[in-house]
Formats: sequence, structure tokens, C-alpha cells
Amino acid sequence: MERQRYVERCSELFAVGGFAAVRETAEAGLDEYGPDPVLLRWLGQAHAAEDDHDREAETAYRKGLALAPHDLGLLVSYMELCLRSDSFDHPSRARRAVELQKRVEELAPPGSPERERVDDATGWAGRGYWDDLMAGAARGRAQRAATEERSVLVTDALRRDARGESREEAGEDLDTAAVAAAVELLQGARNAPLRLLLAHRVAAYVLTFALSFGLNKALVWSEALEFSPWGWLLYVPLFAAEAKLRRAERIGKERVVARVQARHQATDTV
Repeated sequence: MERQRYVERCSELFAVGGFAAVRETAEAGLDEYGPDPVLLRWLGQAHAAEDDHDREAETAYRKGLALAPHDLGLLVSYMELCLRSDSFDHPSRARRAVELQKRVEELAPPGSPERERVDDATGWAGRGYWDDLMAGAARGRAQRAATEERSVLVTDALRRDARGESREEAGEDLDTAAVAAAVELLQGARNAPLRLLLAHRVAAYVLTFALSFGLNKALVWSEALEFSPWGWLLYVPLFAAEAKLRRAERIGKERVVARVQARHQATDTV
């Protein structure tokens, strides 16, 4: 297989979150063609996307830069890794980030995608406590909005399924695959309460808060307890419903990655 085909497959698999598959593909290309800066960059990025893979990512980036010292993709990716690393545990990486930033700024013209990535990365690394707090709150709001949207999509899909309508073919779309997996996970009588909670998610949270707060107050006012956390147990069904959505998202991603790999394998046999 041509080297460029390995690169294209790494790009496709990375886009759908198949980081293990990207590493496998990049390593296969490196085994066939020997050291290659582009494949080493994909290998490094696939490691960097995982937890506790920073050392492997750094090794891949440094091997790539030994071959192509002026490769902007490698320089920026390595700089992002160094900025993300803890300066106390890895002081050499923190120092290296400054050197890498200077090299990128020398090589990349203003307004280029690489300079924009540098600005984004250095802006993130230079945030203070309140900036982190505000960014965390923004991420929380975005996650809640995404979960609410996913709940609506799953509820609509469950209703169509109950009417006997044919299910939408997921293909290689992550959202569609996650919804299809959620429909499968929420089937059956025992999941009926979870389906109801997802169908009325906002109202369920408001009602659960009122009931849990009221129960805690009632237990304290009755002097049965000095402090009551028991009312918060009423949130367990809501958390169980959202856990189903998270599990469906993981299953959907796994299926999409498998479909992309199956397409690649089918192409090889042609």
C-alpha cells in the first residue's frame, strides 16, 4: 500500500476518535516504509490523545523532527504536548515549549493555521485560576447542552422505533451511531423509567431537586437527623439515564471506528 494511503487512513481514524487504530495504522506504515515524519506525527498525536501516553508521544515527535526539523505539523504538535505537561514533573518539556514556539513563529507566516494553533495553545497555557474556572464552567454548559440535545434525539428515535419505523442507518457518523446504540440500550420494560426521564429531562431535574431538597429538610426538621444527604439519592435514576447515553456514545464510536477499518480492509482486497 502507498505511504499516502496510510496517512489518509490515519486522518480518517483520528477524526472519529479511533486513536488506537491510528497508532496501529501509523506503525504499519512505518514498518513498511521506515521512518517517516508525517506518519510519526500521526503516531504522536494518537498517543497524545490518550491518558498517560505523553512519553510515547514525545518519542514519536522527536523521531519525526530528527528527520524533518522544519516540519510545522510536528513542531506545533510537540509544542502543544510540552505546554500541556506539568512543569514540575517534566521541567525539560516546559523549557522546550519556548524553543518550539520560537521555531514555529520563525517558520510559519502570520495568519497561517500553525500560528493560530500556537496562539490557541499559548493562550490556554497562560490562563490563570479564574480563567480556568470560567473555561470549566463554559465546558460544563456545553456538555449539558450536548446531553440535552442527545436526549431529544434519542427520545425521537425511540418513538419512531416504537411505531415500527425503520431505523436510520448510522454509517460512519458518530452522532447517528451513538443514538442508534442508545436506542438499543434503552429497550425493554426495565428501562422504561429511564426513557421517561430522558424524554422529560429538564422537568425531571427540576422535580428531583425540589423533592430531594424537601426530603432533606423534612428529615432535619423532624429531628430524625442533624444533617441529611439521603434526599440526593433521588438523583440516582437521572445519573443512570445519562450513564446510558455516555455508554452509547462509547459504543457508537467503537462501531464507527470498526466500520472505517472494515472499509479500509475492503479496499485492500479490491
